[in-house]
Amino acid sequence: MISTKITRLLSIKYPIIQGGMAGVSDSSLASAVSNAGGLGVIGSGFLSSAWLKEEIEKTKQLTKKPFGVNLIMQNPMVPELVKIVIKEKVPVVFTGGGNPLPLFPHLKKANIKIIPVVALSRLAKKMEESGADAVVVEGLESGGHIGKKTTITLVPQTKKMLEKIPLIAAGGIYDAKTATACFILGADGIQMGTRFLASKECQIHEKYKRAVLEATDENVIVVARFTGRPIRMIENKLTKKAQKLAEKNPFPEEIRADRFSSSKIPSGNIDQAPLLCGLCAGGISETKSCKEIIEEIMEGSKEIIKEISKDL
Repeated sequence: MISTKITRLLSIKYPIIQGGMAGVSDSSLASAVSNAGGLGVIGSGFLSSAWLKEEIEKTKQLTKKPFGVNLIMQNPMVPELVKIVIKEKVPVVFTGGGNPLPLFPHLKKANIKIIPVVALSRLAKKMEESGADAVVVEGLESGGHIGKKTTITLVPQTKKMLEKIPLIAAGGIYDAKTATACFILGADGIQMGTRFLASKECQIHEKYKRAVLEATDENVIVVARFTGRPIRMIENKLTKKAQKLAEKNPFPEEIRADRFSSSKIPSGNIDQAPLLCGLCAGGISETKSCKEIIEEIMEGSKEIIKEISKDL
């Protein structure tokens, strides 16, 4: 067991959080990560309150360890989802994609920990001042909707600003080296999404999983920049269509950002589906269990730190 501010806050063995990926992070993945010593997170996305309730109940059956729920603030159903989270006594809530401050009083009253995901150090400080229990700073290397700052610049600058709460780094983290770099920069924990896409327990279509394993730094691209909410995904026919439409018309209705919010590919047609994915996919070449992924990162981090210490 490794003790950091984030492991103590969340009562977990390792300082590794699974990103709450909409349409991907269900009870199977969340429970596997929690059972492996990290913190699994159910990604509610734009799904219904009935779906979330069912996934929370399934997760409770699959693990006795702590887990969380991620809420996307643009979802008009958020008030209903919060009611489910409170009723089911979920230990921790992560928020993204909007202002979470209206939720704080309700979650705090229910003794649920609040961890917003932000893309600027200024916003991280605001979350601390508003009563957040921890904060995730996510660099533009991440998959899905992205900010404008890199993880390597966000982490130390945010660490300098925070006074009390733990800092979780996200964006581009997938192995022992990238995890260790974030710890050295000041992170108390790390959050990974893309690495868990290529886990055995992740329920995405096998063609999507294969696309992640075969991705490179050149074909994981950003689309829909004109919307103000750019999104990173694996290049395919859908992204090429979006880019052509954007070249002809700066505000095409056909490629609104919300059209890319789902990762479900029931038919396996990955050419026409939004394959949300981070830049780190280029370094992932093998599918492993969540337990193998987490233990490999933690053991590797120890060895790297030992080697660094020898040279100091």
